[in-house]
Amino acid sequence: MSPIPNFPFVFETRPLTESARANVSGEFVSLPLGVTHYELGGPEEGAPVVLVHGFSIPYFIWDPTFDALTKAGFRVLRYDLYGRGYSDRPRARYDISLFTRQLLDLLDALHFETPVHLCGLSMGGPIAASFAAEHPERVSSLVLFDPAGARKTPFPPAFKLLLIPGVGELILGFFGKDTLLKGIARDFYDPEFLAPFLEKYRPPMQFYGFGRAILSTMRNGMLDDFSETYRRVGERISRVLLFWGTDDKTVPFEHSQAILEAIPHAEFHPIEGAGHIPHYETPERVHPILIDFLSGREG
Repeated sequence: MSPIPNFPFVFETRPLTESARANVSGEFVSLPLGVTHYELGGPEEGAPVVLVHGFSIPYFIWDPTFDALTKAGFRVLRYDLYGRGYSDRPRARYDISLFTRQLLDLLDALHFETPVHLCGLSMGGPIAASFAAEHPERVSSLVLFDPAGARKTPFPPAFKLLLIPGVGELILGFFGKDTLLKGIARDFYDPEFLAPFLEKYRPPMQFYGFGRAILSTMRNGMLDDFSETYRRVGERISRVLLFWGTDDKTVPFEHSQAILEAIPHAEFHPIEGAGHIPHYETPERVHPILIDFLSGREG
C-alpha cells in the first residue's frame, strides 16, 4: 500500500493498491524501486519503440502515437513514470537518476535485448536523452517532441512558489489540482481537445503520493538545463528526429534552436498550428514523418 503523505494534499483520497489497479488497462511489473504500469503492443517481431511521457500526464498522452505505431508494425512500449498514472510513488528523490533507472529496469524486466527507438515528450526528452547518452548501445534512434531542458523551463509565477519548501506543500495541498489543470490547458493549441483529455488525467491524481512526487520532481532539477546532455547525445546518437509545435506555450519554440545547436544533425520538423503536444493535436501530420523515420526512410 502506498503510504499517506506527510502533508494532506486534499485531492489525494486513496492508496494506490492492487484493488485500485484491478480494472486498469495495461500491465504491471515489479521493479527494484516500485511497481510500474505499462502497455506493450504490436507484433513481437516488430522494431522496438519506447515512448516516455512528460512532467505529470501519464502514458495516455501517447494514445494516438501508440495506435499508429502498432498498426504500422512496430513493437511499442509505453509506461507511467514513477509518481504518475498507476505506477508506484516511491519515497525517493524524483531526479534524472530515478527516471533513467526506471527505464533501464523496465527494459531489462521485459527482456528488450536489441536497441530501441526511444521517444521522449517534454520532460520525457531529458529522460530519453540522458538514457541515450548513458547507454548509447541500447538506443538505435532518438525522437524528441517539444523537449524540456534545452534551457531551463520557464515557470509561471505560481509554479515558482511551489519550489519553496513548506509554501509549495501549502499551495499544492489546497490549490494544486486547479493549478495543474490550468497548466495542462496551456499545452493545447485547440481547446476542444481539453475536456476529454482531463477526464483521463483526473483519476490518478487521487492516489496518495502524487503531489509529493510532483514537488520532488520540480525541486530536483527535472525542469532545469540539460543542454550538456543533449550535446552528448549529439556525439553518441547518429539518428535524431525533433518535432516542435510552433505555438508551444509550455516549452517555447525558440528553445528548438538550442537543441539544434547541441545536435546539429537532427532532422527537424516544426509543426504549425500545434502547441506543446503536436503528436496529439496533429497526428495526421506528425505520424507519417515519425513512421518514415523509424522505418529508416529519409525525411
